[in-house]
Amino acid sequence: MSDTFTFAMGEFDAEFPNHFFYNKNHMWALPSPAPENDTSGKAAPTDRRFRFGLTAYAVRLLQDVYFLDWVVDPPTELTARMTIGSIESKKAESDLFSPVAGTLTAINEEVLEDPSLINADPYGAAWLIEIETDEADALMTADQYGEHLVEAWKVAQQTIKGQANS
Repeated sequence: MSDTFTFAMGEFDAEFPNHFFYNKNHMWALPSPAPENDTSGKAAPTDRRFRFGLTAYAVRLLQDVYFLDWVVDPPTELTARMTIGSIESKKAESDLFSPVAGTLTAINEEVLEDPSLINADPYGAAWLIEIETDEADALMTADQYGEHLVEAWKVAQQTIKGQANS
């Protein structure tokens, strides 16, 4: 079994790690690593705290991210789909929404200072936020996300074609 699955977006293939979780707003999720201030070496990821970032699908649609801004700071209680910030790129300016309800526990300051990391390393250094949540069951597996992408791509193509015809 491959470590990734590939989704064709026209002439572009987007890759997605199979061991990640996903959300319908095109964010990936992974259990957060142990806190940096834990020196015992014994702390393990919790089942409740997740790091989130943008999937290759979102990055491809945005193209060349160059600005990122947050309207919330940790610790903040979030509701699902709550506006948490905005992102600007070559193709679009968009609001960012919380993928799940929970407590915002961290923001990746490195990606805030250098949003181009989103283009270069979307599944690594470009994680955006950490949320402690009781809604991990709302996240999709890679297979479920792959099915969601089929429908999302149809909508994106209709939108793109509609803009081209306006």
